[in-house]
Amino acid sequence: MMRGLRQRLGAGAWIGWLALAGLAGCAGIPERLAPGTPRSDIEARLGQPSAVYPRADGTRLQYSRQPAGQQVYNLDLDAQGRLRQVDQVMDQAWFERVGIDTWTRQDVLQQFGTPALVERVARFDGDIWTYRFLDNGWSRQGHIHLDPAGVVRRLVFTDEPMPDSMLDGDL
Repeated sequence: MMRGLRQRLGAGAWIGWLALAGLAGCAGIPERLAPGTPRSDIEARLGQPSAVYPRADGTRLQYSRQPAGQQVYNLDLDAQGRLRQVDQVMDQAWFERVGIDTWTRQDVLQQFGTPALVERVARFDGDIWTYRFLDNGWSRQGHIHLDPAGVVRRLVFTDEPMPDSMLDGDL
């Protein structure tokens, strides 16, 4: 798709389009928010969060790019509604913090948000929540197995299958 767009636009217009797309993306990058930024300013820059979770010491605003994207940003605010911390949690290290047999469905939601995919398989009685993430430039998937009571029982990692167009070199 991108190659076709590049061919239709021509070199000069293509460079301009990329620059404009890059500038548009800068306003929506949570990591660029300064500590202490008030919630109203955060939402003005990033829009409405995917989810909001109350926390003992404040509030978590969650901005998810799942299912198509590979990022989930947790913005933790203090009790006064000011930004304390920003974490992009879609990576191997964050998944390895999942508490097998101790975390619940709610714990997973508060940490990683809504999954990219929910499915079932014959060999496990429960839902499997799949999240997309990057690991050293490789597209990966984290599969969190939740039993019928909503308790995490297993965590499995796989490489994300590549679309045929990527295998053919048509980017």
